[in-house]
Amino acid sequence: MNETPVSKNAPVIGFIGLGDQGLPMARAIAEAGFPLRVWARRPASLEPLADVAYEAADSVEALAASCDVVALCVGTDDDVERLVTQMLPHLREGAVIVNHGTGVPATATRLAERCAERGAAALDAPVSGGRPAAEAKRLTCMVGGPLDAVERCQPVFEAFSAHVVHLGEPGAGQTAKLFNNALLMLNQRSIADITALAAQLGIDLGALVEVLKLGSASSAALSLLNTMVRPDNVKHLSKVEALDMELFDQAMRDAGIDAAEVTERGLSGARDLPALLARLNG
Repeated sequence: MNETPVSKNAPVIGFIGLGDQGLPMARAIAEAGFPLRVWARRPASLEPLADVAYEAADSVEALAASCDVVALCVGTDDDVERLVTQMLPHLREGAVIVNHGTGVPATATRLAERCAERGAAALDAPVSGGRPAAEAKRLTCMVGGPLDAVERCQPVFEAFSAHVVHLGEPGAGQTAKLFNNALLMLNQRSIADITALAAQLGIDLGALVEVLKLGSASSAALSLLNTMVRPDNVKHLSKVEALDMELFDQAMRDAGIDAAEVTERGLSGARDLPALLARLNG
């Protein structure tokens, strides 16, 4: 987390996407002292920022024209490409567009090429940790793109991240995020398999999970159960994970890699997440 006050010449940061994770990220940027400008379709989305310093932009185009870095934390690659198309004619020379959402590497590469044609740069910088890590300013930021743009944006990323890792060329950040998500879902499938066997033995599953967390079997997938993954949100998370696994499969197919077996097991882990949580909760 960045504790160093930013300089008076700090870049102006634009932000679009005040959702579950984007809102605390935008707040952290303002709290770190960066000039923050935000655009939102609905004025009500800006209300949670009332106690931090920011300016509201009237349009996507106005935001692009007034910022040195524009961060996007929106739902899909289609959303990102639509916004970038709106912004490109209005970007400042040398501006950087940052995509913090999860997508496929091919889109990141295409956006980088389009931005370079306009004298701008694009970074794919998806984050991991969810809203709790965003609120604690402890996200992991996985970055792909040109090193000079990464270095310029590093202090901004550090405002909401515990770890910022530059993984290589455009698309490398998205590749890392997709592998991260796939491994989480594979681990969920393994947990479901083990607890199903344990249930047949009549073992106290709650006690078993707690002791597994203390042993060499410990994983984020275990720790998230009944903490971030709860009965009230598990169906939604299951659907989001399945979509992420489909992105993983698309990325592998784009690269000419057969990952069908991994994809199917990961999808099983995502889709069976509600059943796993129900089993653990009796």
